[in-house]
Formats: sequence, C-alpha cells, structure tokens
Amino acid sequence: MTEIPEHLLKRSRERRAALGLGGDDADATPAPAATPATTAAAAPAAAAPAAPAGRAAAPAAPAAPKPKPDSPVVAAYKRRRRVPFWAMAALSFLPIWGFMYARAVTAQPVEAAGPMAVGEVAYAKCASCHGGSGDGLGSAPGFTNGAIEATFPHIEDMLRWVYFGTGAYNAAGIEIYGNPERDGGPHITGSGGIMPGWGSAVNGELTDAEILGVVCHERYGLGDVDPNSEEYADEFERWCSEDSEIFAELDHGGTLAELHETAAGEGIMPIGDTPVAGSAP
Repeated sequence: MTEIPEHLLKRSRERRAALGLGGDDADATPAPAATPATTAAAAPAAAAPAAPAGRAAAPAAPAAPKPKPDSPVVAAYKRRRRVPFWAMAALSFLPIWGFMYARAVTAQPVEAAGPMAVGEVAYAKCASCHGGSGDGLGSAPGFTNGAIEATFPHIEDMLRWVYFGTGAYNAAGIEIYGNPERDGGPHITGSGGIMPGWGSAVNGELTDAEILGVVCHERYGLGDVDPNSEEYADEFERWCSEDSEIFAELDHGGTLAELHETAAGEGIMPIGDTPVAGSAP
C-alpha cells in the first residue's frame, strides 16, 4: 500500500475545513480512500488478458532415406570405360575401308575393249545357234577344236560369210564359202544349217563394225586361234586389237565392201558387195 505524504494530508485537511467538512476526523482514515484506487489500478492489471502464447516450432523435416546401393550389373556398367566419340566415327568407315582393301589386293579382270568388246556384246544374237561358249548347237558349227582355222584361214572369208549368209551365197551360185582345201572336205552352202546374213545388204541387224567385232570374238575369244602366234599375230593386231585402224574406220561409217579401197584396208583381200568363193591358205 502506498503511503500518502504528510503535506498532502495537511492540505487535504485544510481544504475540508474550508468547506465545512471537518478536518481532524478525516485524518484517521486516509488509507481507505486510496484502497479503491489501488484496487481499481490493480483490477485492470488483473483483467488484462494474458499475452498470447508463442507459436509452436515446426516439426523437423524427416531425414532423407539412404540411397539404394547399385546392383552388381549397374555398378559394373558405371565402372566400364566409355568409348571415345571419335572411335564411333572411325568404326563407321570400316566397311568402306574393307571394300577398298579387298579391291586393292584382288586382281581385277581385264575388260575387253575395241572390236573384242563390241563383238562380245553383239554375239548374243548368235548364241542361240552357236552356243554361248561357241561349242555349236545342233547343225550350227562350233568354233573350238581348230574349226575356225580349218574353215577360215583368212578373216576376210569369215567376214564375208557372216555378212551375206547362206541365202545370198545360194543366190549367187557359190557352193564353197570357206577354205576349198579344208581337211575333211570344204563346207558347202546349204548342206548344213542355214546361216542368216547379218549385214546391211541383207537384213541390217548388225553394223559393219559389229560384224567385225563378232568375227574377232569368235576367232580369238571363243575359238582356238592364238593371237600371239606367228601365223595370226599380224591379223589380230590389224583387225581385232584395241588400236585397229580398220575397226575405227568401220565404227565411223566405213563399209566392209569398200574397205579394201581405203588406206586402212590396203593389202587385204576384197570382201566386196557380193559373195565370192573362199580362198585356200
């Protein structure tokens, strides 16, 4: 309880005396007047609401579970060394390198050129009778076992026969189309199979250059004639080699009938524009 200062009490008594309320009687009970004030002062304090309680702390986050260990397969994969990126590019070229290497170490077949190459293609028209390998089918003669050398010792006689064929020889009254002194007897027109004429004067299925190519292919490709022999080396070089001037002339529009009149055909037997009998060696 608060004690009231004396000077305040004195002043209070004097004020009460001036108002006729008496001063001395009130001296004995100054404290009760202060009691309500004290009570009133204390009441608000008592009535004051309690301070709000502080918020509760948030619960701690649960600890993260430990990662599951890798299986042996996954662990081995992670430990494996990676292939460098440049190695993949190099591996993609391996098939090409392999092909190029195989081409380099493998001997390439020699491709025919000039009249031999042309004749190999054009011979497809003759294969149905003489066979793909020149062995002969049925009544059509073959080119092997020395047959060409025996029948046509000169390439001009063979060219003429292929150009005109059986019909033109019969029409001209020519009975022997090859070597008249042939061992075993000469070939007589009309005694065997019918030889079609392939030249422009008959049916024109082959050009003059193609006829020369076919004859070269039959003599030196399918037949037994040796292009390196002393007897036939000059013939092959002049008529059937890649550098043949005769083939070049025919390939540029020249004709077999007029071939003997040109510089490339000088010194050869005239083939002419009509069939003639074959010649002996």
